[in-house]
Amino acid sequence: MDLKLFGEVFVTLLVITDPPGMMPIFLALTGPLPARDRNRAAWQAVALALGVIVIFAVAGQTLLDYLHVDLPALQAAGGLLLVLVALELLTGKTDGPSADATSNIALVPLGTPLLAGPGAIVATMLFVQQADGLGDYTAIAVAILAVMVAVWIVLRFSGGIVKILRPGGIEVLTRIAGLLLAAIAVQLIADAVFAFVTHYVNMT
Repeated sequence: MDLKLFGEVFVTLLVITDPPGMMPIFLALTGPLPARDRNRAAWQAVALALGVIVIFAVAGQTLLDYLHVDLPALQAAGGLLLVLVALELLTGKTDGPSADATSNIALVPLGTPLLAGPGAIVATMLFVQQADGLGDYTAIAVAILAVMVAVWIVLRFSGGIVKILRPGGIEVLTRIAGLLLAAIAVQLIADAVFAFVTHYVNMT
């Protein structure tokens, strides 16, 4: 296994997924839930993110080509999805805690597009395209697994913060997380628009 490549993939994906930055958003979305449901949401989100990244690593370019979808379109779609979630957090119109809500939160927006978002997908696809031999593929696979384990550990043990914040603190954190999500969403959409414009300008 190429340890240098492992380090590159691990650091790149860890920075993109940003576990410390994900924590306030995770707590804002799952703060009202019981500890058991919060823990379940953590592993469900990580499992989905891992599955999405692996699928795109193996067949991402083929899938996008078949659907005639460019990467900026995927990026813009993720941004629009985050806008909807951010508006719910900012207005306080999120659903009450339930088993279905736990699964929905884990899948969207935590699993995707926050953890397995355009950045992580594109980075993984590029690493796979540049890989040469079984050793490189092994390094990439182990690095992806290591990043997902690190993310799960951060989310899994973030519950202690909920006890400190209390309901009032969770309410404030929810508004802050909504603002952060809105900023991330706008940036994703702006980058997608810029990519589209650049692409069509280069074609003319």
